[in-house]
Amino acid sequence: MEFKDLKQQYKRLQVSIDNKIAEVISSANFISGEEVTVFEQMLAEYVEVKHCISCGNGTDAISIALMALGVGNGDAVFVPDFTFFSSGECPAAVGATPVFVDVQRDTYNMDPQLLESTIKRVKKEGKLKPQAVIAVDLFGLPAEYRRIRSICDKYGLLLLEDGAQGFGGRIGKKKSCSFGDISTTSFFPAKPLGCYGDGGAIFTNDDRIANLCRSLAVHGKNADNKYDNIRIGMNSRLDTIQAAVLIPKFEAFKEYELEAVNRVADRYTDLLEDVDRLCLPVVPEGFYSSWAQYTVCLPSGVERDDVQRYMKIAGVPTMAYYRKPMHKQGAFINTESATADCLVTEELCERVLCLPIHPYLKQEEIETVVKRLKEALNLNEKG
Repeated sequence: MEFKDLKQQYKRLQVSIDNKIAEVISSANFISGEEVTVFEQMLAEYVEVKHCISCGNGTDAISIALMALGVGNGDAVFVPDFTFFSSGECPAAVGATPVFVDVQRDTYNMDPQLLESTIKRVKKEGKLKPQAVIAVDLFGLPAEYRRIRSICDKYGLLLLEDGAQGFGGRIGKKKSCSFGDISTTSFFPAKPLGCYGDGGAIFTNDDRIANLCRSLAVHGKNADNKYDNIRIGMNSRLDTIQAAVLIPKFEAFKEYELEAVNRVADRYTDLLEDVDRLCLPVVPEGFYSSWAQYTVCLPSGVERDDVQRYMKIAGVPTMAYYRKPMHKQGAFINTESATADCLVTEELCERVLCLPIHPYLKQEEIETVVKRLKEALNLNEKG
């Protein structure tokens, strides 16, 4: 059993993927080829934003977005404590200070109420200027953008949506990567829409910001002359071959993969809802998840390592995202970022467990995962 079955996906799409790769190799246009432009247009149309700017990876996408927004020294950027490191790394890399905010226990996403109280604390302390919020669509579920946007507007903050895991999710009819003043995503292979290497993208409706992002992604180039570098940027481009891979994968993603992975998640929930004290992921009414992960929270007192060990021996792969709160990461020791009151995150880091999920997971495999998890929990309770 595969945690993410990219091999099965490739078998399904092999002819179209191989043909697209062969076209790129034949053209020898490996950098900024036609496929990159086509893919950007496809994404912008799907998300329903004016501009999509592809880049080298999801981390670069956040950094470029922050640079384009002018975030830097002396600025406070509010980031959920329970997320992948790059969400906090990128503000620090541009000279700002990430300030970590606790998350909701049921959705794993940033708690809007605690966001506002944290903004008030930073304003009262007066050491940093509240400048931006990075809201993360964790595990495929969009954050509570109606409330978060209201808070950003109230305090005059920029909103960056980190949709690295959320591409394909939505609230009502509005899709992930359209909620921020600027939004980003990742095409890392394990993401809901992944390539065969690294890749990322930035989304915005602002013409000026879009042009600035394109410049920053290619060494700060002048739009009319790439050898006239008018600002300090970076080298972050989506390779043409990766764009070629993503085009047929995107069609499958829209046509059947999103629906299929939601069926898998629904089946897990049906089979696990009777397990005592096991907390299942919640999708609020009106929200739609792209299910980058199906993450449960184990009962208090259960040894997660023992559960994972049992399931591994039984042939069921699992993961624990994430094992350490952001504010306790070694990179933030002895910095302002280490000051955080995030008790929910600390608890989740001890108890979350991610089960195999992908569009090609078979019914019998889902039942096997559930059976082995129940066995592991029963043994742990008795032990």
